[in-house]
Amino acid sequence: MRGMVKINNIEVPTKKKTFTDCNVIECEVGTTGHKGGDSGHGGRTYFKLRDLGSTDMRVGVKEWCAPAFSHNDAEAVVIAFGGDSELDTFIDALEFAVSTLKEMKSRK
Repeated sequence: MRGMVKINNIEVPTKKKTFTDCNVIECEVGTTGHKGGDSGHGGRTYFKLRDLGSTDMRVGVKEWCAPAFSHNDAEAVVIAFGGDSELDTFIDALEFAVSTLKEMKSRK
């Protein structure tokens, strides 16, 4: 399913997909792509995970000045990036995460 979100008044096209197992989770992701700059002039990237049923999801947010994480049950997690480089490093981080989780899920 296609959608649209606004980040700093910039429209970002998105796609959504629902994943069902014992829990149900929705992923919405999108980007404007590269726009030739940093957060001031570059693209926007959006990533959202939303619990649609029976998902045990907790969120920890650490601000640059805060020494500790706060952990709370969450209905959704949204991350938005500004800038072209941020799109590239986020893709790299997601690829690393997928590779690592696939490798580790079969460990006993």
